[in-house]
Amino acid sequence: MVCFSASLVAQTPTSSSIIQNSLDKKSKMMESSMVKNIEFTNIGPTVMSGRVSDVAVNPENPTEFYVGYASGGLWHTNNNGTTFTPILDNSPTQNIGDIAVDWKSGTIWVGTGEKNSSRSSYAGIGMLKSIDNGKTWQNVGLLDSHHISRILINPNNADEVIVGVIGHLYSANEERGIFKTTDGGKTWTKTLYINQDTGIIDVAFAPENFNVMYAASWERERKAWNFDGDGNNSSIYKSTDAGTSWTKIADNAGFPTGNGVGRIGLAVFNENTVYALHDSQFRRPKGKDKKTSAALTKEDFKTMSATDFLKLEDKKLNAFLKNNGFQEKYRAQNVKQMVRVGTVKPADLASYLEDANAMLFDTQVIGAEIFKTTNGGKSWKKTHDNYLDGVYSSYGYYFGEIRVDLQDENGIYVLGVPIIKSKDGGKTFTSISRENVHSDHQALWVNPKKSGHLLNGNDGGLNLSYDDGENWIKLNDPAVGQFYAVYADTQKNYKVYGGLQDNGVWVADNNARINKSWQQSGQNPYESIMGGDGMQVQVDERNQNIVYTGYQFGNYFRINRETGKNTYIQPKHTLGENPYRFNWQTPIHLSKHNQDILYLGGNKLHRSLNQGDDWETISGDLTTGGKKGNVAYGTLTSISESPFQFGLIYVGSDDGYINVTKNGGGNWTRISDNLPQNLWVSRVIASEHKKERVYATLNGYRFDDFTTYIFMSDDYGQTWKNISSNIPTSPVNVIKEDSENENILYVGTDNGLYISFNQGSSWEAFGNNLPNVAVHDVFVQPIAKDLIVGTHGRSLYKTNLANLQKMTNEVLLKNTHVFAIDNVRKSGNWGRSWSQWREAYTPEIEIPFYSNSSKNVTVDIYSGDVKVNAINIAADKGYNKAIFDLSFSKKGKRDYEKANKKANINKAANDIYYLPKGKYTVKIGDAESEFEIK
Repeated sequence: MVCFSASLVAQTPTSSSIIQNSLDKKSKMMESSMVKNIEFTNIGPTVMSGRVSDVAVNPENPTEFYVGYASGGLWHTNNNGTTFTPILDNSPTQNIGDIAVDWKSGTIWVGTGEKNSSRSSYAGIGMLKSIDNGKTWQNVGLLDSHHISRILINPNNADEVIVGVIGHLYSANEERGIFKTTDGGKTWTKTLYINQDTGIIDVAFAPENFNVMYAASWERERKAWNFDGDGNNSSIYKSTDAGTSWTKIADNAGFPTGNGVGRIGLAVFNENTVYALHDSQFRRPKGKDKKTSAALTKEDFKTMSATDFLKLEDKKLNAFLKNNGFQEKYRAQNVKQMVRVGTVKPADLASYLEDANAMLFDTQVIGAEIFKTTNGGKSWKKTHDNYLDGVYSSYGYYFGEIRVDLQDENGIYVLGVPIIKSKDGGKTFTSISRENVHSDHQALWVNPKKSGHLLNGNDGGLNLSYDDGENWIKLNDPAVGQFYAVYADTQKNYKVYGGLQDNGVWVADNNARINKSWQQSGQNPYESIMGGDGMQVQVDERNQNIVYTGYQFGNYFRINRETGKNTYIQPKHTLGENPYRFNWQTPIHLSKHNQDILYLGGNKLHRSLNQGDDWETISGDLTTGGKKGNVAYGTLTSISESPFQFGLIYVGSDDGYINVTKNGGGNWTRISDNLPQNLWVSRVIASEHKKERVYATLNGYRFDDFTTYIFMSDDYGQTWKNISSNIPTSPVNVIKEDSENENILYVGTDNGLYISFNQGSSWEAFGNNLPNVAVHDVFVQPIAKDLIVGTHGRSLYKTNLANLQKMTNEVLLKNTHVFAIDNVRKSGNWGRSWSQWREAYTPEIEIPFYSNSSKNVTVDIYSGDVKVNAINIAADKGYNKAIFDLSFSKKGKRDYEKANKKANINKAANDIYYLPKGKYTVKIGDAESEFEIK
């Protein structure tokens, strides 16, 4: 095997030219793929959607609009959201930051790369343009922009377009700021540039004058371990010449300035009247948030002396301990004894609670605030006196949209965790979130001609209101769920489970009908079993009602679906010990050797021998130790135990370490020193076919490094072989072995799925009916031989692997091979119609075969020695399928009746003669297979 030097530290952003070449390569691979004739079927869900990034509504006909999803593509409706059609599927990306439509000409502009800066905000490939309603797309530039925030089209000149570019998320770059074209995207001019760390998060123009526009700059820096969403260069700019030149207008004008200025959103009522929504990261003045309760808080213990601690009332201390989830062993008397003897300090009680999730929501910043100018930005004034608590919590960087009703200067809408409105210019607000409206609001269209008509996009999809948000209709028709993980149990009619971004964990039968029929019964086939950001799932194969799953930062539960009982099972550190660090996507693993044994990874590996009721820590810190920041880092991301040996366990971390133990945690060996360093270990997988074999995938997305990192070892990770081979450049999220054929591997990247038939020596693009979307997880259901694909933007897909698994080296060397053909049952309905309104039912069987080259082939169907029919087909190199309607040819019928004197072949109602019951042979050249009509 090839050995890799530890000096291979890959933290250089991938160039736009490399990305473009990889997209071209992927397109060519799709055309020549050996598996291009194997179709994927979307299996939902649709009831729970994905994050909306923007909406564009036809002002002359509001029942027609486009919806852009963060990673789910562009969808069109002309029936007010009753149904939607995807129109970006033939493009190289599904990642959208903003959309704009010139309704007069039907020209559609898509700024790719989500405008949010979350941990799964995928980069784009610049500006896409369509002049034929989405049938074809042209990339018109800004290839290195990565994330585009806003597109403005001059209402009087469709070739004049302004684009706001945020730029790279994880690295500095020059292609950010404001760009302008006057020739429909043929050429671009950068008209506003601040620096390589500051981009433009919003641009808006005066409705009555395109020459007057306002822009918001945003200085931000995201790392895997920290997000800094504010800076001195975040500000407001104004142009009076349609974006050709810009002037900063926020300084010394009443709008905040300095390092605490965060994301800014803009809403322009007219040339002079503008609202600005600001995510203020300045700290609140001391004394403004005085505690109103006598109850103890975490902050009380940070400076409390041991003497004062011992004076606390037991009842008061016990209330704090119990309400904050301390283990049962930590109650007033024994904790006081621990403080008395010096085992712990009072400050340890505060530290005990300060995990990454608590820290994230524990910052006391000003948060959301609204400013208004009525003189074109010469002066700004805050519209409200109170804090807008609960609008942003502490992650305002995720929001930033504000809208004004063009029929009412004082009617404004603010998008945050809830959606709130004001009818007095921002002095007071009321919430218009309702029971069927998801939280986390990202996009809003306010009808400029009719007050109260709203279209709202959020993390859970799309909602429509005609009464100013008092009531909402949910328009979740597309399957655009953003899955982190997918799992299938082992029941005969197996169930599929999956965890989604901000939409919990859902489960359904794998063959559930994904249509609107559930609205008649009132029961959607998908059922929610967990809230929050849905994470990994494991199911006890002895009792498939026992499900392990949870939400972000390691908050896992054991669910008994029969009794409805949920038991919280997150491992807890001991008082005085540093809190465990848990990744956003904390890994779990249920042992195949004993289904009572569950593994869960923090920065250390934890093992439970009794289904999560009790835990033991079986490792030290298996990461680099973490980094200072506001995002949990230095955490385990992947766990895999070998099916050959109990206690042979591999773990990978977000900071690039892979470790192995062969004795259940007795001792550990680091096996990643010869791999590229400091990258996110997206998967480490123990082989199901060879004890010594292990696979690893690394991911550089959080450095804007999109290199494809895939490795295999046949000696427990002592040496590694690079098996990324010919996969186009794209970060890798998952690798999985086939359950039957050890030579077959599946890999999911940020731009699709791939399959190898030779252990990674070469790869085939695997995506018929699967858009160019991020694949976060794949699962092989070994009994049904199905592959379940969890995409981050287009929900779940399924295809059957039974024939692929038989594509062994022996088969691949043949000229032609015909796979097993399913039998079929004879029916009197063949050729009949249920009514005059329906076409006659035509039976079909699928004849799957392999061809080692592209050529015309004849598929002959025999009954004994009699050829009853034949099909001519243009075969592709690789896997093919011929569809046969089970009919006789004219000659075949005559020859069959000659050979079978007593045969009585009757014509069906559609004037076709169908084959009778019996056994038949299919021949293609010298290859053959059989099927039976029963």
